[in-house]
Amino acid sequence: MRPTPRQALAACLLAASVLTGRPAAAQQPVRIGVILPYSGQFADTGAQLDGGIKLYMKQAGDTVAGRKVEIIRRDVGGAAPDVAKRLAQELVIRDKVDILAGFVLTPNALAAAEVSAEAEKLMVIMNAGTSIITTRSPYATRTAVTAPQAAETLAAWAWRNGVRRVYTMVSDYGPGIDSEQMFLRAFREAGGESSGSVRFPIANPDFAVFAQRARDAAPEAIFLFMPAGSQPAAFARAMNDVGLSPRRTRVLGTGDLTSENALKVLGDLALGIITAWNYDWQQDTRLNAAFVRDYREMHGRNPDFMSVGGYDGMHLIYQALRKTGGDAAGKALIAAARGLAWESPRGPIAIDPDTRDVIQTIYIRRVDKVDGEVRNVTLDKVEGVKDPVLARMKK
Repeated sequence: MRPTPRQALAACLLAASVLTGRPAAAQQPVRIGVILPYSGQFADTGAQLDGGIKLYMKQAGDTVAGRKVEIIRRDVGGAAPDVAKRLAQELVIRDKVDILAGFVLTPNALAAAEVSAEAEKLMVIMNAGTSIITTRSPYATRTAVTAPQAAETLAAWAWRNGVRRVYTMVSDYGPGIDSEQMFLRAFREAGGESSGSVRFPIANPDFAVFAQRARDAAPEAIFLFMPAGSQPAAFARAMNDVGLSPRRTRVLGTGDLTSENALKVLGDLALGIITAWNYDWQQDTRLNAAFVRDYREMHGRNPDFMSVGGYDGMHLIYQALRKTGGDAAGKALIAAARGLAWESPRGPIAIDPDTRDVIQTIYIRRVDKVDGEVRNVTLDKVEGVKDPVLARMKK
């Protein structure tokens, strides 16, 4: 009888530990395997997240709890779960990493979570926003933002501010579906109604077709979700081409929609878009001002939510290692991560001891023109937001 893939991985892990005869943990570096898209459609998101990792290590040093920290980077290319799983297996078995980290896209994080669970390795999700990822491995935690955190908060805000009927348009994969479901649930609970919905492919969709469908529905407002990268700008142009714009129809979405790169391309087409998100480089705090300054000096650009996800992910790893006295075993590290709380450039954040997911402030922003530039301007905020999907699962 042939072994299952999980049994095969377990056997490889056991063999590797026996053959290598590794010295005591204190004599070995802590190896972190980072899986990100360094090429392809989402390459810039990988660069921004990795920029946060690099900045944290520059500030905090490459040694913690008496152990040197080594980063081993692997390029997953894009949404490629089979590749992500293979890379995670190689990192664990061949490169002997202690921790898996990174993960821009949900399909990749879900695939790698299987390896984390089997190998008992801490997994730090620094971006991927589908709620269930942390449930796929007891060693997984997240320092980013979940799509439902933003969507549910935005739905309640939209109802309070006069929106009564919404047409939803989302990418047809985990975070998009999560966003749509949580937005509509919260919006309907408040008394709102749906005027229709559509889902489009994650890879290179023809936005003109979907924009026309939205135009034909004559919506009062549109809720959008799509991953950061080139898509928000392409979508906004398609919407404008069919006569829909934030100036005529209220456009609501998660923060991916109005990232700094998207705004540079969109220009005035973005004016009036309202989003809910966990970070913007313009947040007015002393800690964020220092973070932005140092990030610019190191990388020649402003940080974004990917950057702060990577930065805080490294902070979690360092703090957990300090609590364990340098013990990098998955069980020790995830126990140390539960309940961690700190002041981030984005504001106060914590790791929920029950779900291992992030608790943070969600900001409501509108795109306005400030000093001649198109920017996100904060209108409101909701503090201490937990992921609503995981919170309901724990009840």
